[in-house]
Amino acid sequence: MIQIAETEYTLTAIRAQGAGGQNVNKVSSAIHLRFDIAASSLSVWLKNRLLESKDHRITADGVLVIKAQQYRTQEANRKDAVNRLHAVVNAANHVHATRFATRPTRASQKRRVAGKIQRGVIKQKRGRVVDDI
Repeated sequence: MIQIAETEYTLTAIRAQGAGGQNVNKVSSAIHLRFDIAASSLSVWLKNRLLESKDHRITADGVLVIKAQQYRTQEANRKDAVNRLHAVVNAANHVHATRFATRPTRASQKRRVAGKIQRGVIKQKRGRVVDDI
């Protein structure tokens, strides 16, 4: 898990959008987090992974912008923005294992065919009943 120092990103308090009554018009509780990927202390490989990702929050200048306005307090939004920054960086750091195609075993093939045959027999029994009187 990668932790980013507080000196590498900037936090700005802004007014939140949406409903909130009188309070939303006078209190700057939303947080704008800006993280310059190229100027950070991350590894070159991780910087390239972040910059090549299709994330719409990364600008053309290579700055990751996160807007947190889910909570009513500025401190909660600050924590949320930092947590989301760490989540983005850690997701870029995670490499999925390469999947190699495998063939089904002979026993699993036989079980599959036996199940299909059994299902077909059940469906055949649904047909019209013929009286042999």
